[in-house]
Amino acid sequence: MKKIIGSLVLVVFGWKCVYPQEYKVNKCVTIAAPHTTNWDLIFAIAVYWKEEIKIRFIIKNSYTKGLHGFFFRWLGGIGIDRSKHNNMVDFSVELFEKHDKMILLLSAEGTRKYVEKWKTGFYYIALNAKVPVVLGFLDYTKKIAGIGDLIHLTGNFEKDMTVIQEFYADISGKYPENYNKNIFIKKT
Repeated sequence: MKKIIGSLVLVVFGWKCVYPQEYKVNKCVTIAAPHTTNWDLIFAIAVYWKEEIKIRFIIKNSYTKGLHGFFFRWLGGIGIDRSKHNNMVDFSVELFEKHDKMILLLSAEGTRKYVEKWKTGFYYIALNAKVPVVLGFLDYTKKIAGIGDLIHLTGNFEKDMTVIQEFYADISGKYPENYNKNIFIKKT
């Protein structure tokens, strides 16, 4: 059923899907970028459902409670209480340790608004969980959604982030003014 829904969403909105077989792994952290609109989650989920891949994403705990909580959990949401000082890196690494299959979708920007640099939690989650980073994208100019690369982190933050930054350099979000293509600040 989800495959049909995902395919239908992409067709109705005129999106093409790219998800090479070699990037289909049992465990990974997937970056979702650029993230400039709420539509990004819908199209990203559609890609995964079309490809019959179960994804998980971290969301405010309040979204997974009450009547609407079922919906967000069905989509793949994992609630986290942001009012407490939880260590999201440790929390996420534990998720990888508990599951044989775990595709964790994260917005490295952390918001739909313009940011000076990305949050780096995704990097340390992947590094500590010893899983690759998969580069998910939504290019609104070309209307192509999918996965563009799989990276095994080296532990050299600047080198790894440069590779990631170069991948996203030519991809346009729905609201390009809300996306900073310089995703990290290089040390001088």
